[in-house]
Amino acid sequence: MPPVPIVLLDQAGVASSSHWQRPVLTLAVGLVFSEAVAHLAHVDTGSLLALSAMAGGWWLLSRRRSRLGVPLPADLDGRFERCEAVLARFEHLEGGVSPAQLERCAALEQLREHRERRSLRLALAGCRPPGAAWQPRFAQALRCAQGLALQWGHALPQRSASWRWPAAFVQADLLLFHLQLPLTAVDLRWLEALPQQQPVWLLLELPATSLATAPVTASSTGGREALQADLASQWPALVAERCLFWDGQDSELEDAVAPLVAWLGRSGASLPAATTLRCLEQLHQGWQAELEEVRRAEWRQLQQRTQWLVAAGVFAAPLPSLDLLVLAAANGLMLQEMARLWDCPWSPELLREAAIELGRAALALGVVEWSSQALAAAIKLHGATWLMGGTLQALSAAYLTRVVGHAMADVLALSSGVSEPDLEVIRRQAPLLVARAAEQEKLDWSGFLQQGRRWWQQQSSTPSPV
Repeated sequence: MPPVPIVLLDQAGVASSSHWQRPVLTLAVGLVFSEAVAHLAHVDTGSLLALSAMAGGWWLLSRRRSRLGVPLPADLDGRFERCEAVLARFEHLEGGVSPAQLERCAALEQLREHRERRSLRLALAGCRPPGAAWQPRFAQALRCAQGLALQWGHALPQRSASWRWPAAFVQADLLLFHLQLPLTAVDLRWLEALPQQQPVWLLLELPATSLATAPVTASSTGGREALQADLASQWPALVAERCLFWDGQDSELEDAVAPLVAWLGRSGASLPAATTLRCLEQLHQGWQAELEEVRRAEWRQLQQRTQWLVAAGVFAAPLPSLDLLVLAAANGLMLQEMARLWDCPWSPELLREAAIELGRAALALGVVEWSSQALAAAIKLHGATWLMGGTLQALSAAYLTRVVGHAMADVLALSSGVSEPDLEVIRRQAPLLVARAAEQEKLDWSGFLQQGRRWWQQQSSTPSPV
């Protein structure tokens, strides 16, 4: 049976041929109907056609586009539950409570304790922050009705391998970045690495030379706007309303931070809950990345085991065509194990349907043709005779299983928490998922050839049944 044709409209695989049949048919019927109405009512046909086209276009563009994946809950209770579920998955896959698991539990418990707090936590940071002697003065100038704990940070390092902000700054309700103008490359690097969704204000300390030679720069509105424009040209994320200008003098500090104190009076009450929500989201994202690494490591072993089982089956009874390799790629045992790894509640039938869609996309994109040509080239490159008879077809089947299994793992990772798959969404996104999987698997083509050589040697050494 020939593979189902898939019409690729763009790189993302937005639509297939079946996806457009109903809209096109509806539009055609509408045009025929409008033509009949125009003929009977003696109305201009072009106007009706234009209106029909506009209505059809509006209908197509206004349709909801489904996507794989489940968004995080918007409330704190829901996010705590999601994090606890991830902890349970770690414990299940790792076979017990590891030291890393204890650290994860402690991090979640710390956020749970901070959930009920009402006072604010403000962190002052910078590459050249004011000396520690300024801390009491800043604490007094920044006092507000909610109560405020001021964290006085050490100077940020001049170089870093990851450019990641320390956890103490990330967990603060507000970050006050002290910046001595002019802006340096290190300052800019830390500004670009600021945590997302965290409120940040800039405390701009003007150099003494500019105050002596051009005092208007520090005090006048025009001078400040010029400084902000210059800074925004270097750091486009600058928010002008969150810039504080300070001349480095004790007497001017309260006036300099007055806009920040007023903002805390208006928005400070909502900051603790927003901080906990943001930290939970970052914690969940980090854990999901770690959990995916654990799953992928176990899945790699399953992938290699399954691909050679498929190869052995095809080698023992070569298929007349590669059309049925879709079923081989959707090996029931592999799909069940993958569902267990990703905690997927889908039924075996739904898993098989999703794998078949990916297999069809792989055949349509020419994954088998590419692997067959590459294998044939490998024979010439190595001058070997280990590929003969049905071996070429068997290894192509193994590689197709490898690519489709990789794409299926991506589907399960994106659909984590979905009760059942949206096959139409998978059908639309299958070409892109398979293309990405094939591109990543090509990077390990030499390793696949070495594994194939060992597999062929095992097949050759196994006595054939009488």
